[in-house]
Amino acid sequence: MTEPLLSVQGLEKHFPVTKGLLQRQVGAVKAVDGVSFDVRKGETLGLVGESGCGKTTTGRLITRLIEPTGGKVIFEGHDITHMSQGKIRPLRRDMQMIFQDPYSSLNPRHTVGAIVGAPFKIQGVQTEHGVKKAVQDILALVGLNPEHYNRYPHEFSGGQRQRIGIARTLALKPKLIIADEPVSALDVSIQAQVVNLLEDLQNELDLTYLVIAHDLSVVRHISDRVAVMYLGKIVELADRKGLYESPMHPYTNALLSAVPIPDPKGKAGRERIRLQGDVPSPLNPPPACRFHTRCWKAREICKTEEPPLLQLAPGHQVACHFPENAPAAAEPTAEPTAEPEVAAQT
Repeated sequence: MTEPLLSVQGLEKHFPVTKGLLQRQVGAVKAVDGVSFDVRKGETLGLVGESGCGKTTTGRLITRLIEPTGGKVIFEGHDITHMSQGKIRPLRRDMQMIFQDPYSSLNPRHTVGAIVGAPFKIQGVQTEHGVKKAVQDILALVGLNPEHYNRYPHEFSGGQRQRIGIARTLALKPKLIIADEPVSALDVSIQAQVVNLLEDLQNELDLTYLVIAHDLSVVRHISDRVAVMYLGKIVELADRKGLYESPMHPYTNALLSAVPIPDPKGKAGRERIRLQGDVPSPLNPPPACRFHTRCWKAREICKTEEPPLLQLAPGHQVACHFPENAPAAAEPTAEPTAEPEVAAQT
């Protein structure tokens, strides 16, 4: 096995909560709390989970848009966790981010040419035929007209604006792209176009992706491996086929049961798992297993001992005391503390 392009080890981000005139810290929001994974060169890793679980914060920590509280981020063998801005600036050529909102991430006062050409000026990169020609070539690469060079972001549709954001990301030919919900703000028909564009660019430019999303259908289409995140922690990590065909963590099973099925016959015969209660606050997360307050398989050990992220099948890791579909999982004899509410989806 070659060294991974990106290695995240025990990454943490705790946002302090202050109170009073003296701004005394009274707590911390544990947005990301001990996340570890690797991204190999040329692959696409999907990071999924419901809103508020810490996916976007993880992406911003990796790109050093915000400072980590703990853990390590290693990119191409270099520890960039607390690297100074002066030293990390050259590395930003190799590590770029696609933002969720394709409009707010573009400066409305700048033309498309100025937006996509900004990385060349910031990094001091000289091109053979000038910045304008390089920008027009990139616009054509992402499916836009080179004549759009002098237009402003408000003159484009949502899908076109996202293509502009992708063009800006590709300007300096990065090795790693972190795509934060790249299609969630777009219509369904446009989503397919952008996803296909990302796949084509990966094959053509040998890119590596970390795709952050909550739409499991999109993740299944584009990802090689999938990491499932819940309340600041990764609870399951597996290749695409293993995760979708044999999910082990109860939370993953609940997420997959909510994915729409276009086949009416398959939809009628499927059971929908409805989780009880709301997602706990990251300001005061449950002790031990963070999912035990909503899990139908939870038992006493889930409240007192945190399950480690262990490999139970080749390439399939899960953090659960009572995993499902595990090859040699020993089921205890005690009864679960709660029963699931399972209803046939109609």
